Amino acid sequence: MGGHDTRVVEAARAWIGTPYLHQASRLGVGADCLGLIRGIWRDLYGHEPERPPPYSRDWSEPSGDERLWLAARRHLMSKPREADWVCGDVLLFRMRSSAVAKHLGILSDTGRAPKFVHAYSGHGVIESPLGAAWRRRVVARFEFPEECE
Repeated sequence: MGGHDTRVVEAARAWIGTPYLHQASRLGVGADCLGLIRGIWRDLYGHEPERPPPYSRDWSEPSGDERLWLAARRHLMSKPREADWVCGDVLLFRMRSSAVAKHLGILSDTGRAPKFVHAYSGHGVIESPLGAAWRRRVVARFEFPEECE
């Protein structure tokens, strides 16, 4: 892992044990999956690029709008499908094939037993195996920019 990738994974792992709290982004207090990414962004750059509007647990499922995906594309760097999976990658998941993408995590380990850090309802911020069931739900990968204005 390069220095930037190491910082992303270290920042993500610092959140492990934070309770799950919808729309929150406070280390040790509460976070949802977007809140985790927002917190890592603040750790890397000292500020957030934008404040998300209030959102429901179903995100934009009724309208079918890919709001989370569009926000990720505004602030993170998209990775091509064929690019190597690298620790520190931001993973975007579609929880059901017919639903909008609405879950995020950070790839924390690659190789024979890949893992990712994410805020998961009912569990808090945890590091989970990125097994086949999770991996097939990944619809996009991003990386944090090296620098942020």
